[in-house]
Amino acid sequence: MFSKACEYGIRAIVYIALQSLENKRASLKEIAQKIDSPEAFTAKILQQLAKNQIIVSVKGSTGGFEIARDKMDEVKLQHIVQAIDGDSIYVKCGLGLKACSEKRPCPLHNKFKEIREKLRIMLETTSIYELSVGLKNGNTFLKL
Repeated sequence: MFSKACEYGIRAIVYIALQSLENKRASLKEIAQKIDSPEAFTAKILQQLAKNQIIVSVKGSTGGFEIARDKMDEVKLQHIVQAIDGDSIYVKCGLGLKACSEKRPCPLHNKFKEIREKLRIMLETTSIYELSVGLKNGNTFLKL
């Protein structure tokens, strides 16, 4: 459903938020290790998130990535998906067809439309803070 980059982006920001809740910055190497992602790929994803002002990148020996506590409530999953994957999850055909539409629907069109709407609501209402608290409390995990 999401691209690999988007999956890693969500994992990364949740980990960064967890560290930020403890007043720590997370290094690229640490993030890549904790989310089980290749370091170079993670760097590109984090660049996109910083460029879109979702996270902050701090340079220097005490640098790393962070997100302000108040920003954690504001940033919803939809912001991350939009920054990395764009709006393709909302507009592309569920079967990958180029010409699927209301007038010429694919066999999955109407059922996928319902799922897409539920997904949109979930992405627009789930905050980074909510996800990071689940991780902090041990109710969720990022790596097996």
